[in-house]
Amino acid sequence: ALLLMAHPHLRRNVERVYVLGGGVRVTGNLFTAYGANPFAEFNVFGDPFAAYQVLHSGVPVTLVPLDATNTIPVTEEYFAEFGRRWQTTPEARYCFQSLDQVLRRHRRPAPGLHGSTGYYMWDSFAAGVAFSSMRNGDANGANDFAELEYMNITVITSNKPYGVHDGSNPFFDGRATPKFGLKVGGVHSGHVQTGIRDSFCLVPGSNAGRCQDGYTKEVTGSEGVRVHVATSAKPNTVYNSAFDREFSKNFLEVLNLAKQAGRFNISTQFPYYREVLYKPDFINVSRGKPVIFDMDMSPGDFVSLIYLLKAPREVIDVKVGVLVNGNGWANIASIDIVYDILHMMGRDDIPVGLGNTTAMGNPTLGCNNVYAIPLGSGGFIDSDTLYGLARLLPRSPRRYTPESTDDPEHRQPLAFEVWQSVRRQLCPGDKITLLTSGPLTNLANISLSDRDASSVIERIYVVGGLIKDGGHEKGNVFTVPSNRYAEFNMFLDPLAAKTVLESNLNITLIPLPAQRKAASFESVLEALEQTQQTPESKFVRQLFALLKELQSKEKLYHHVDIFLGEVL
Repeated sequence: ALLLMAHPHLRRNVERVYVLGGGVRVTGNLFTAYGANPFAEFNVFGDPFAAYQVLHSGVPVTLVPLDATNTIPVTEEYFAEFGRRWQTTPEARYCFQSLDQVLRRHRRPAPGLHGSTGYYMWDSFAAGVAFSSMRNGDANGANDFAELEYMNITVITSNKPYGVHDGSNPFFDGRATPKFGLKVGGVHSGHVQTGIRDSFCLVPGSNAGRCQDGYTKEVTGSEGVRVHVATSAKPNTVYNSAFDREFSKNFLEVLNLAKQAGRFNISTQFPYYREVLYKPDFINVSRGKPVIFDMDMSPGDFVSLIYLLKAPREVIDVKVGVLVNGNGWANIASIDIVYDILHMMGRDDIPVGLGNTTAMGNPTLGCNNVYAIPLGSGGFIDSDTLYGLARLLPRSPRRYTPESTDDPEHRQPLAFEVWQSVRRQLCPGDKITLLTSGPLTNLANISLSDRDASSVIERIYVVGGLIKDGGHEKGNVFTVPSNRYAEFNMFLDPLAAKTVLESNLNITLIPLPAQRKAASFESVLEALEQTQQTPESKFVRQLFALLKELQSKEKLYHHVDIFLGEVL
């Protein structure tokens, strides 16, 4: 949509767009928001205005909606046949193992579909439809895998009545002129769904809402555009086959072709790799203070974790656990980097607990301050990859594993579960020290869920907050200029911070003014140059040198020295 809107002359270079998304003559699949919007499909609902722009751009479109993907389920019979006979290439084995992991927690009965797992060949089927159309030529409309027909459709981007400004529509509300030159009172000027419990969308006495944002609706007249739409998957032409759909068979045949097969798997690419857990023996080693490190997986947190693991064990015992915040500087999948660092340091004995992915009270209280963290440069995309350096770390056998009914012992433990385990392992008289370098969500949840937690917590060290001391100190939430005094860790979950700071816990605060005194890449890099070189120091130096270089060259990285405060 951005391409076609910014450079409309490039439309002539686009022969056709194949789109997986929408639902024309079937109900939507927003299972989290069906009570507000029973019409939309996730891909189109994610950005209805973009979908509208693409469909109405004049570029030929083939749509593969829920109408078609609903007719090609992954059945238990299909999955069993896949496992028995169709794993002759590395990519086929990978696909089967991935599907196995998905189905372990996805199986549910689907009405009218015998032996269904509740899982469908969404993306792969759309790729097959596109491939067949291109091979056969789009002009004649022949497709080996799907029934297609032309329909007149549009994408609903707002709800009637149009032209009524209620604060929900960012294209019109609060603007002297509508964004993108949109027409006042036009189809884009109505109410825009603001959440899964938007009161405008709810219908009293009904479990199906009235909002249609993201609905690929069949219409008549000039309001719609002519789109080639897949309506169903074609049945297999071979009688009594294990595959009931033509594409189901083709998918496995292509995956198992010897031509263009994958060249290696992890064991052939890395011949020295072994799935071995390294757990040190502390039987004859005196233990220091039991410590839990609560982090949100920013670059500074990973450096801090390495530092804590190298500290003398008779002073600090990080063996008890690491908690990970899911509403900070990285997406929760970055927990694998934590596992990799622990593996690198020979500390696969340390449990890692997964915290909340939202602030306290969400969605009821609506705190979504995580929006202040950039999605791109200097934000999530860099933290999730540790600025591209995560690939340099040894690969731990421990990985994030979602809940599995088959192997519940392999499920990723939650933060509170790690806390409970730590409490059970404490010797009489032992107390725990907590270091937090992210939002205080985990700690607040622990204090509210375990009313006796304060009896075993000796002290909490908190990185965060801004204490004004008569000077002109300002906060560091640079993406919200209207908030001059907030600090990120407190801003990301203010209610959690309030809960912890107003508790009877012993707290040492490391606020922004103290952090800023340590925020010098030059001095840190100079010190690292003069110290004994270890693999860890080289890695940290490489990370900080990269951050320094990015900060000096790119405006989007002006803030990255804030991560040095976490190391302090």
